[in-house]
Amino acid sequence: MKNKNQILWAFTASLAGFLFGFDTVVISGANLPIKELWNTSPWFHGTFIMSMALWGTVAGSLLGGIPSQKLGRKNTLIWIGALYFVSAIGSALAPDPYTFSFFRFIGGLGVGASTVAGPMYISEISTPQSRGKLVALYQFNIVFGILIAFCSNFLLKGVGGANDWRWMLGIEGLPAAIYFVAVMFVPKSPRWLITVKKDEAGARAVMEKMGVADIEGELKAIEDAEKSIQPTDRFFTKYRKPVILAFLVAFFNQLSGINFVLYYAPEILELSGLASRDSLFSSIAIGGINLAFTFVGIYLIDRLGRRQLLIIGSIGYIVSLLMIALSFYAGLGSGILLVSILAFISSHAVGQGAVIWVFIAEIFPNHVRAAGTAWGTGTHWVFAALITLLGPVVIGVFKENPWPIFVIFAGMMVLQLLFALFMMIETKGVSLEEIQKKLKI
Repeated sequence: MKNKNQILWAFTASLAGFLFGFDTVVISGANLPIKELWNTSPWFHGTFIMSMALWGTVAGSLLGGIPSQKLGRKNTLIWIGALYFVSAIGSALAPDPYTFSFFRFIGGLGVGASTVAGPMYISEISTPQSRGKLVALYQFNIVFGILIAFCSNFLLKGVGGANDWRWMLGIEGLPAAIYFVAVMFVPKSPRWLITVKKDEAGARAVMEKMGVADIEGELKAIEDAEKSIQPTDRFFTKYRKPVILAFLVAFFNQLSGINFVLYYAPEILELSGLASRDSLFSSIAIGGINLAFTFVGIYLIDRLGRRQLLIIGSIGYIVSLLMIALSFYAGLGSGILLVSILAFISSHAVGQGAVIWVFIAEIFPNHVRAAGTAWGTGTHWVFAALITLLGPVVIGVFKENPWPIFVIFAGMMVLQLLFALFMMIETKGVSLEEIQKKLKI
């Protein structure tokens, strides 16, 4: 029963990831209709229509550590639900590209803040033996949200005529409302209760429901870790090791090209000769394979560990990205291209997809976990926004044959492989306080 509590709380918090995945990818179905409706230039379309949500995500991730620390992880997750709901309804009803961009920015704030508060909350209500797979539930819900968004876009194509894109965006309001209500019933993080509120009794009550075997020992470990903190400690100096690790994991995540492929999947597939509706249907296959291999990543993350999964994923990235490039370069056809893209998505799901949110939420000490997670996720979203901003322009430049784009991504994944082999630490099965000792901070 106690383990079931952990699973229930973790799954409820991870529903923020479902909304993240849905919100991030739903725009792919509205991309071309909106471009035609408002007749925007490539730069305007990239800067406002497509990437405005990403800039909101950057702000939400960089600032998300503040409410997570002051208000608590739980209360921040509640407000995130409200942001998602307002964004969905506002975007669907937007009369012009500027209003549309504003509400997409609001949704981006929710996405960014959820990548800080969601994994951090789950890591703090989990035991070391289950932390990897429970935090990975956040990633599972991201890819489930992506799949449902692709399915929703396909099913709503043509509904409402030229305004079908409004239905695609507005439907997100329903899961946002469900999540908003559900997250009110999870407990507060025990580590936040101790380190911020100094509420040892409240923390002990949550740990009892978690099923912690040695509650007094756990409380002492948290308190001892806090005693090692000096008021004069500077974030980028004292915590240099986790800062560098979080930056590189987030940097390589986006330089794999994952958001480029997910955001522009229909357009990329159309470049290979698929019709518009066929490209949307093929996008569902991308979402499905992402979900299937996320299960594999969740199963392996507490068995093989974070570092080993990143090594496996890096090798898969390199091979699949080079195959995508070859498909375009040699004109091998849409079938081989789609298979190569599916292999790329599989590699991401098992590697970076399973690892990034878990790893970033683990490697910082309790009292700076909010700031550290904001740093790591903020890095992720800055590069995601840049890639999305430049996406329409880059596709326009390489419209005849985009193979060089994927060769560059493959080169970055060679660097990621070297990072995983020689710099990354392993955190599986170790308490959050022991990781702090392992990093010597």
